[in-house]
Amino acid sequence: MKNIIDKLEQEHTLTQNEWTALIAGHSLGDAEYLFERAREIRHRHYHHDVYTRGLIEFTNYCKNDCFYCGIRRSNRIVQRYRLTKEQILDCCSQGYSLGFRTFVLQGGEDGYFTDEIMADIVSTIHSLYPDCAITLSLGERSFESYLLLFEAGADRYLLRHETFDSGHYAALHPKPLSALNRQQCLWDLKKIGYQVGTGFMVGSPWQTAENLADDMLFLGELNPQMVGIGPFIPHHDTPFAEYPAGTLELTLFMLGLIRLMLPKVLLPATTALGTIAPDGREQGILAGANVVMPNLSPTDVRKNYLLYDNKICTGDEAAECRGCLERRMDSIGYHLVSLRGDSLNIDPPL
Repeated sequence: MKNIIDKLEQEHTLTQNEWTALIAGHSLGDAEYLFERAREIRHRHYHHDVYTRGLIEFTNYCKNDCFYCGIRRSNRIVQRYRLTKEQILDCCSQGYSLGFRTFVLQGGEDGYFTDEIMADIVSTIHSLYPDCAITLSLGERSFESYLLLFEAGADRYLLRHETFDSGHYAALHPKPLSALNRQQCLWDLKKIGYQVGTGFMVGSPWQTAENLADDMLFLGELNPQMVGIGPFIPHHDTPFAEYPAGTLELTLFMLGLIRLMLPKVLLPATTALGTIAPDGREQGILAGANVVMPNLSPTDVRKNYLLYDNKICTGDEAAECRGCLERRMDSIGYHLVSLRGDSLNIDPPL
């Protein structure tokens, strides 16, 4: 397995069979070796810096009914909310004063936030904070919508493909959602000129090592600037409530593999990692990650943006959340930085 890891570091690609064998058959020693190599590559490009993104979860309304998601349309128990433009701007103001230079506007696929409304919000943030990057995570939209938001001032777009395999995707999502449309959205975003982020769940129901191998091959083809992965964690009000969660071990291993394949990628240590293990985000950084995403959303709505159970940091003030992460990163020899934190892996528009 170490020979395959060495090949990945040198060539940044593997065959489907090699990916599958490595994911399914690695040992604890192989993982430690991978993490050593991933840390060296991460330090080469990003030193011991950890980039912060201020997350603003501005709506939990969603038209979709994804089987794993706590804010799915069919969940009648969740208390729905939408932040106003003024509330969103207040989050940005607070975040800017705390040193955040990237704002991530994330929400369900909420028809209330039309292209015109979102373009107005984006352009206002862009004019007020021209030194900041604006990242959107709004799900699947049309090419024209993505283009309008890009021209309004959005820099980056996060859209996790969740799983590349069409059959597996169909098992996790109702019709008419499809893996092919999801992937086309990502190609549209690249064509427009966004810094693109994608990613997948680790340990989702019926996932195989072959599925994860396909995900890695897709990442290699897409060559995104950001990759967000996290363990599947069930939500009690979804059809997958009784399915087991993904493991910390496999999620960390996939983080290390991504760092070797895409050496300059922006790679978050996600909140989901911190949910399944008290030091999960620290372990993510030590596996090759270089981004954390503290929450800037108002504390009174955070408990209603639960994509999965037991999500951490729902009651912390933004300053408390950032301070906690600073201490956590310091404890393992890393430090948060107040920079936009653009990827070093920037492609020209297609």
